Amino acid sequence: MAEKYTTHEASVVVPAPAHQVYSLFSHFNDFPKFMSFVKEVTYRDDQNSHWEADIIGHHKWDAKNDNWIEDRQIGWRSTNGLDNFGAVRFEPTGQNQTRVDVTINYNPPAGVLGEIGEKAGGGRHFQEALQRDLNNFAHLVEQAPPGALDPHSSSYIFHADSAAAKKKTTPRQDETM
Repeated sequence: MAEKYTTHEASVVVPAPAHQVYSLFSHFNDFPKFMSFVKEVTYRDDQNSHWEADIIGHHKWDAKNDNWIEDRQIGWRSTNGLDNFGAVRFEPTGQNQTRVDVTINYNPPAGVLGEIGEKAGGGRHFQEALQRDLNNFAHLVEQAPPGALDPHSSSYIFHADSAAAKKKTTPRQDETM
């Protein structure tokens, strides 16, 4: 039986150059500090990471970097756990402006029941959370000093709706903070 993937997309324009936006986004282990549904991102090595997220249930997966193009694209594919893959593209739209497009594809867990859940509102909930968290990323960049390449330089990190601020991160993620 062929895998049936669901796709979600979100976009935001960030008032910063592509190199800065790409650099700030590539700090995966900081995602729980500004995202609401990502609970853990820990590195296995420079190509592999472990993820945990609470969105339409609790999900875990390991991912491998895939099709990275410096300052242009970050891609991944899962190697076990929740079956997913995707890409984040960074497109300069002006001297100090970058459009960030996120595409996430996943195979809804639980087969037909997962597909029903996706259509019954779970997909809309995920889509809204994805857009909200991408907007949070834009705020993080906006509140970082010009040219900053580390998310910790931003006054937006650990904002009130982040998983870290709500103490909803995993113990392993807490060790990295």
